Amino acid sequence: MSDRLSPLRDVAKSLSLDAVALVPGANFQRIFGASFHQNERPLMVLIPVDGAPAAVVPNLEMGSFAAIGFEGEVFDWKDQTGYQAAFDAMFSQTPLERIGVEGQSMRVFVHHAMKKARASLEISDAQREIAALRLCKNESEIASLRKAIAVSETALAETIDLVKVGITEKEIESILIQKMFAAGADEFSFDPIVACGSNSARPHAHARHDVPIKPGDALLIDFGAKVEGLCADITRTFFIAHCDDRCQDIYNTVLDANLAGAAIVKPGVSAHEIDDTTTRVLENSSYADRIRHKTGHGLGRDIHEDPYIMRGNNEIMETGMVFTIEPGLYQLDDFGVRIEDDILVTSSGFESLTSFDKSLTIIA
Repeated sequence: MSDRLSPLRDVAKSLSLDAVALVPGANFQRIFGASFHQNERPLMVLIPVDGAPAAVVPNLEMGSFAAIGFEGEVFDWKDQTGYQAAFDAMFSQTPLERIGVEGQSMRVFVHHAMKKARASLEISDAQREIAALRLCKNESEIASLRKAIAVSETALAETIDLVKVGITEKEIESILIQKMFAAGADEFSFDPIVACGSNSARPHAHARHDVPIKPGDALLIDFGAKVEGLCADITRTFFIAHCDDRCQDIYNTVLDANLAGAAIVKPGVSAHEIDDTTTRVLENSSYADRIRHKTGHGLGRDIHEDPYIMRGNNEIMETGMVFTIEPGLYQLDDFGVRIEDDILVTSSGFESLTSFDKSLTIIA
């Protein structure tokens, strides 16, 4: 237990805190190797700089919680009595005054429960420092990412084989989900985006039940399987039956940007430089007014995590970081193109974990 908690103790020490708190989520899963739901029942682990950890755990989760080998004291509570007494008991046995929490995961009512247990408690956001422990993936995580991506690419290939004129976005989405689970997905990383025609110009579009795809449509599919807690995230854009010269030019511009951004990836390069290189290809084209978003985001146990590949972020790439490169061009009432790969920083440069064909594909 002490070995896996020492990085969190170091975070607390570096921020002049007495402890950090974890709730169910990506950071909890990486440390303890188990997943619990975030719901109306609070579960929280407190890791001090020195001494044993402690946890507040719903009584109905005690069997599952015991399986993680937790060596600190556990304060359980039942629905009938509520959770406040468990927080009160935990804080009555510790002198902690300054605690860092995961600002993107800690919920307000858990914050209030801690403050009610100890009014003098100082609670600060240590999200960035805690999440930084996951920035560089270990060998096991990279192996799981490869599995998730392989499952996703198998599902995509089998789905595209079934696409035809007249099928709806929702029907394609349903096929894709079935193919993901059939190929070995534990779940999907996020709700798939399946968008054709003008709907493809909405970067976070929702699949429609009532719009059949037709010849000439762009078909954008953004999705990913989750395997062993790690997320894949892939986007490919296809064309149905035919593709005119303008559509080809827009597609090839996005592809050029995708390739240019990946080409400079190596340890020591900044996130800013990757985005700047990628985006300048789009800006120097005839379609600069179609740019809608940054180049990418970190990928791992969360579908979006550090490092964010954007101008102004001078974070330096290190071996083991994984992120997306996903330039896109979109015009409402017209169509959109996005091409997304999952990139691993290696000691000598990069490896694209995604290998699905990026050349312009027309579904006949």
